[in-house]
Amino acid sequence: MVRVAALATDGLEEIELTAPRAALEKAGATVTIISLRAGEFQAVNKDIYPSHNIWADLAIVGANPNDYDALLLPGGLASPDALRMNKDVVAFVRAFVKANKPIAAICHGVQTLIEVNELKGRTVTSCPAIRTDLENAGATWVDSDVVVDGPYVFSRCPADIPAFNKAMLKHFKLS
Repeated sequence: MVRVAALATDGLEEIELTAPRAALEKAGATVTIISLRAGEFQAVNKDIYPSHNIWADLAIVGANPNDYDALLLPGGLASPDALRMNKDVVAFVRAFVKANKPIAAICHGVQTLIEVNELKGRTVTSCPAIRTDLENAGATWVDSDVVVDGPYVFSRCPADIPAFNKAMLKHFKLS
């Protein structure tokens, strides 16, 4: 069984976690939601409208990257920004990068990879708002629904979730 860690906190774009999580679980994976603290956090819809509370199974301080086979980095404006500023999150993501484990990032979720200095020479996609940030980190940004580069799957936005899920399941060896 494939064990997937999903990193998110307040300001998560809800559909960018819930839809991939449902696809992963339907394919037989186990998904653990890891946040800055265990318990509830506030998701949003369309980056600004409060939606549902999401339950974090585990706080990042108690998370061990060796317990997971793959990583999901959903977006939203606030969640990735808060996550990338946390040293434990950065260390957790860095461990996936060093182990060459598959990582799927949608929308702003890719920002955490900037913090681990992993995007130089990579081809990526994301929401257009962070194109310059990604290019400044050394990536080549393209406007595509899905980009696969090495151990990474990238996607732009909620409209791309069907293509993202299909590519993620294949990349995580679930289809």
